[in-house]
Amino acid sequence: MAGTNSERQLLAEGPAVILVEPQMGENIGMVARAMANFGLAELRLVNPRDGWPNERAQATASKADHIIEATKVYDTLEQAISDLNFVYATTARERDGYKPVRSPVVAAETLRAKFKAGEGTGILFGRERWGLTNEEVALADEIVTFPVNPAFASLNIAQAVLLMSYEWMKSGMEDLGAVPFQALEQRPSTKDQLFGLFDQLEEALDARNYFHPAGKKPKMVDNLRAVLSRRAFTEQEISVLRGVISSLDRFTRKSPRGSGSHPRPGKTSSKAPKETISDDSSGE
Repeated sequence: MAGTNSERQLLAEGPAVILVEPQMGENIGMVARAMANFGLAELRLVNPRDGWPNERAQATASKADHIIEATKVYDTLEQAISDLNFVYATTARERDGYKPVRSPVVAAETLRAKFKAGEGTGILFGRERWGLTNEEVALADEIVTFPVNPAFASLNIAQAVLLMSYEWMKSGMEDLGAVPFQALEQRPSTKDQLFGLFDQLEEALDARNYFHPAGKKPKMVDNLRAVLSRRAFTEQEISVLRGVISSLDRFTRKSPRGSGSHPRPGKTSSKAPKETISDDSSGE
């Protein structure tokens, strides 16, 4: 599966995700996948409608097998949270009561701090169709709610878990601007390489009478060079562009590269250094 790498460290920690009476195995599987994406590992189910284990959950978990296989099932919510010290209840609507209401960012930071202190924590998610009851929310310590469109606040259960899982991951990052990989470093092109591109392109266009009428050629050349000079090309980009020009110069639409037809003779620019011209425009 794209994005998975068995050779890298598998994060598996944090609060338990508790689904109260989930109805569809597919949703449970997508919840497991969302948890695995962001390093959560403990999934608890309260009275799942279709029982457990569930083949559909396994199929939609997209190889989050470590979560599916370790999933625990309980008859009641009280049993599912009995060993935890602190629990959040997720809800999209206002509830009567006096429990503090937190944003996902604040909730994740609180969970992170309690996790580091060795406390057992959990997050409650309700049924797909109507969420948690007031009685179930009352069993939690605090409420977490998401900043969503007030006229369309309903979230799929897997989406809600994904949002909280993402905030959990962020709460453990030292640098929120950090990314898991960077673009490959490429050396910037020299001016000489850029001039070679100019010469090759202008010669190819001149051979096709692009600069017409002749009196406008100097201005057209200036405009073309201005376009190509608007950003700093790398050596690899120059090579790619010159490969494209070389291919257009040597092959026609009726006799494309690889067709068995011989390329047109005498069209490759004599000004273009051989080591920078490639017929392959992919740059690889």
